[in-house]
Formats: sequence, C-alpha cells, structure tokens
Amino acid sequence: MANLSALAQELASGAVQVIDLTSPLHSETPILTLPPEFGQTAKFQLEEISRYDEKGPAWYWNNFHTGEHTGTHLDAPNHWITGKDLDDVSQIPPSRLIGPAVVLDFVKEAAANPDFLLEVSHIEAWEKEHGAIPKGAWVLYRTGWSKFGDNPAAFANADENGPHTPGLPPETAEYLGTKRDILGLGVETVGIDAGLAFGMSIPFPCHNMLMGNNKYGLTQLRNLDKLPPQGAIVIAAPLKIVGGSGSPARVLALVSK
Repeated sequence: MANLSALAQELASGAVQVIDLTSPLHSETPILTLPPEFGQTAKFQLEEISRYDEKGPAWYWNNFHTGEHTGTHLDAPNHWITGKDLDDVSQIPPSRLIGPAVVLDFVKEAAANPDFLLEVSHIEAWEKEHGAIPKGAWVLYRTGWSKFGDNPAAFANADENGPHTPGLPPETAEYLGTKRDILGLGVETVGIDAGLAFGMSIPFPCHNMLMGNNKYGLTQLRNLDKLPPQGAIVIAAPLKIVGGSGSPARVLALVSK
C-alpha cells in the first residue's frame, strides 16, 4: 500500500510521467491491406448520431466502425492459427496487460534499410549492454517508423514486391516466443511482422511464434524515443471484446523523470 501511495504521489507531482504510446485513430489511420483475394479490414469511420441538435439537443455522440486490428492495437493469441485454442482478447488476464518495458533501438539500421531484420545477435548484444530482458516484459522494437504514421503510403512503403518495413526473421521470432518469458512484442509498424514476412521460410513468423506461445502483439506505437532502454512500465488497455481476436488499444508508459 505504501508503494502504491508513493506512486500516486509521484504521478501527481510529475516525478513519474505518463507517456502516450498510442497513434490517433481516425479515417486516415493506416490499415493493413492484404492481397485482393483475402478479406479486408475496415478503415476507422465515425458516424454521427447527434450533436446538440434535434436528434439529441444536449449531447454529442457517434457510432464507429472499424476492424479489430486498426491503429494501435493488441493481437490476442487466437488471432493466429497457432494460437486458435488460446485466449481471445476478453480472456487475457489483466495482470498480463501491464509489465516492464525494454526498448530495443534500431532506428539507424531501419533508416538505412527499410527491410532491416532484428537478429538474435542484436538482442544478445543489447542484453550485454543493458541487462537481461526481465520476466513478463513488453519488448518494444524501435525503428523510427512512427514518423510515417500520418502518411499511409509512406507507412506501407510498398512496391511491386510488397511492403518494405522492418521486422524480425523466423529465428528471432522463435527466440522471443520460446526463449524469453515476455508478455509480447510492440512495434511502430502496421503489424508485428516485417513487410516481406509473407515470403519468409516461416511466413509471418512473429504472428506464428508469439501467438502460438500465448504472447501478444502491440502495433503502431509512437513516442518510443521518450522511453529509456529499461525502467518504464507499459499498460496496454484493449477493449474487452468477447470472442475478439484483438482490439484497438490505448497504450501508456510510466517513466521516472
């Protein structure tokens, strides 16, 4: 109780800052576009019900329409076939939505090569410098890709060969899925896999390995530059959609000044 009281005081004083890692959700929020033979997710849309008018003189409100995996969102284990018998988004224990965060910064590498892949050796070198990834951590992969978040075409960075965005190869996805006791992986890109992940030896390895090992994904994060390599706490709050495979989420980080 004393620790919680101290935290409340530090939040009130600003000694602990709350950093919003969430991208704005609006009609131009980038979405993942699949080949035309597959089903497509819906862009975010607001439909006004009333705005202080004859439909509702004293209130303003909207319906909204979108896919579960739009904007900053959480992937639940049942999102992928490897986790189809595991939790849906409403079943995730709340204790597994909050955890320490580590930030792996590879902005320079991704700027030089948009298809940059995070290898196991990169994680081992990071741990040698910053310490082991803690149990129950969110692993946040910083690539600087959020700078394109308000430009859907630049965010997708696609050509005739497909999208070109950074990610993880199968070996690293398996490493995080099976060798590290983490909550999940957070990225700045439209999804947790690299743009060219469909052509890897294990297609979409992050979805495959993380969902199948009861871990989660967080996508389209922002402001990772405001977090230290170790020491922040991340809170991911998806909607409690019964039977849902994921949900848009407000993702916050607590950081000591």
